[in-house]
Amino acid sequence: MLRVLTLSSLFPDASRPNFGVFVERQTLGLAAHPGVELKLVAPLGLPPWPLSRRGHYAPLAHLPRHEDWKGLETWRPRFLNLPGTGGRFHAAMLTRTLAPLLAHIRRDFAFEVIDASFFFPDGPAAIALGQRFGIPVSIKARGADIHHWGRVAPTAGQVIGAGQAADGLLAVSQAMRADMAALGMPRERIRVHHTGVDLARFAPRDQAAEKAKLSIDGPLIVSVGALIPRKGHDIVIDAVAALPGVQLRIAGEGPERPRLAAQIARLGLGDRVKLLGGVAHAELPPLLAAADVMALASSSEGLANAWVEALASGTPIVIPDAGGAAEVVTSPTAGRIAARSAPAFAAAIGELLAASPPRDAVRAAAAGFTWEANTAALYDHLTGLVAARAQSSG
Repeated sequence: MLRVLTLSSLFPDASRPNFGVFVERQTLGLAAHPGVELKLVAPLGLPPWPLSRRGHYAPLAHLPRHEDWKGLETWRPRFLNLPGTGGRFHAAMLTRTLAPLLAHIRRDFAFEVIDASFFFPDGPAAIALGQRFGIPVSIKARGADIHHWGRVAPTAGQVIGAGQAADGLLAVSQAMRADMAALGMPRERIRVHHTGVDLARFAPRDQAAEKAKLSIDGPLIVSVGALIPRKGHDIVIDAVAALPGVQLRIAGEGPERPRLAAQIARLGLGDRVKLLGGVAHAELPPLLAAADVMALASSSEGLANAWVEALASGTPIVIPDAGGAAEVVTSPTAGRIAARSAPAFAAAIGELLAASPPRDAVRAAAAGFTWEANTAALYDHLTGLVAARAQSSG
């Protein structure tokens, strides 16, 4: 039996059910493996009191510290998040918080490997704790944890050092693997570990019926992602402005909402473009199945789950050449990789609307992205690290 301690600061909770939902799905899949026993630590970074009781931090401060989360024994320790420091002290504060907790857990659960499912601040803390307990550590890179934290001055050294010290590394795409190696992480220790998609839930439906439920008659573009600059929703809005009669629905929430709402009003698109706000992950399948195209103009990604979920729904995608885009859009049937500009996106969307590929053919592009494959690969990776450590110690 493989005993795994999964560590992830990117994980859902009662106040944020969509936060890190793909980390949750990966963790639940591994925990369900007959050869695995798993415990979860999902730390919460909070600023000093009284800031920790205000704004979006307030719900986090009231979460239980120990609970059963969908069958997983879960700890949610708090670590100090110092505002204005650029994350410089996040990993150190997290390590200080986790050391006594993991020692307590280890008294009853002798975990053999630490599975850090997000690179920062989880990765550097996992390395320190792995060394403390004499066990191997795996760290997974997903996107911003490398593209942001791995490149800004306060934290880049910590991220790179953790990558160099880890027993094993996971990357969500070949492109992410290349980015990690370019930072100085050992390429031979980096394994590509693609995300999964629930092919039973995300599947083609009666498109006309799903559009009717949304009161839409005509072409529909959907974009799924947080309302932050990196996701490029403004580019997609400008693209749709150049496509008469085309509707756009944006599923996501975030600080860019006022600016995007002002853009929609300025362009006179209020009757065609709607900000849906946060949409529960369970409610995405009918929305994606209703769409003619899923368009997301991200400046950086690892390998976005929304890409694969759209394809599984039979909906082609238009995305820039970011992250693992070329690993997903492998043929014109799956969609288009376009320059990150409104004219290029408008042209690509227009091509797909003019000659829509068969939805079953689009879905075939997602066939290789399953949670079963994700679980099998993760189990193989972690058991290999434990075996290698045992051999080197023997």
